[in-house]
Amino acid sequence: MTPTSPPPRSLLLAEVAQATQRLAAAGVASPRFDAEELAAFVHATDRAKLHLVGDADFDARYWEAVARREAREPLQHITGRAFFRYLELQVGAGVFVPRPETESVVGWAIDAVRAMDVAEPLIVDLCTGSGAIALALAQEVPRSRVHAVELDEDALGWARRNVANTAEGSRVTLHHGDALTALPELDGQVDLVVSNPPYIPLTEWEYVAPEARDHDPELALFSGEDGLETIRGLERTARRLLRPGGIVVVEHADTQGGQVPWIFTEDRGWADAADHPDLNNRPRFATARRVTR
Repeated sequence: MTPTSPPPRSLLLAEVAQATQRLAAAGVASPRFDAEELAAFVHATDRAKLHLVGDADFDARYWEAVARREAREPLQHITGRAFFRYLELQVGAGVFVPRPETESVVGWAIDAVRAMDVAEPLIVDLCTGSGAIALALAQEVPRSRVHAVELDEDALGWARRNVANTAEGSRVTLHHGDALTALPELDGQVDLVVSNPPYIPLTEWEYVAPEARDHDPELALFSGEDGLETIRGLERTARRLLRPGGIVVVEHADTQGGQVPWIFTEDRGWADAADHPDLNNRPRFATARRVTR
């Protein structure tokens, strides 16, 4: 019996393999995924269907996209979209790209709100950026009312787009302002305060990945010499906003595990301050419960 030859490999899949090598050489953390995602974006399909793209359909724009990613422009800026829990968000220059590790932060917050005996939970998202956290909470806690605060005007523009394009956006109220002085009209009424604030120490600038350092807004990344300056301010804001029994959830760097809970001390009116791991079992966020006014 004469052995049969394997079917010819499509031009696109061959190009994806070459792109993977180029992206790996450029230091991209997930070269195969990014090469496939860019191909799917250019051809308006999904990664699982790339083998169906015929050679005649190959689009030279693919290599333009690969070159941008090779220069360490974020994948999400090239495609214009970021996926966060059950959401597809619009992102681009001027807004922090939501990260997968923040999904575990939001998951814990959602469980905490659902456990509350509150008919219409009142939630505040500080440093909202693209609106990812606020919209995820509105989507997965259907009777919630969410207020989201952002200082940077460019980022707020992206949040407005995402709120307008998401069904649950009608329950999200955006505010242009400083998270450290925001929403005095809600003092003592809020059930949950959540934030993914800036937390990178200024001394770590040179070690930050180019995708973040060169493309995310500095306002969303850096916070004082130890990275905790904004979180200290958020403790005061959360203390002011939360009702007794209300909960604060704050993301932090994995290297700051053990430090952030000590900001939410008993003498300031907090209890049950604790750190929690992300899906990679790295310390990722701190929580505390407000016990006094």
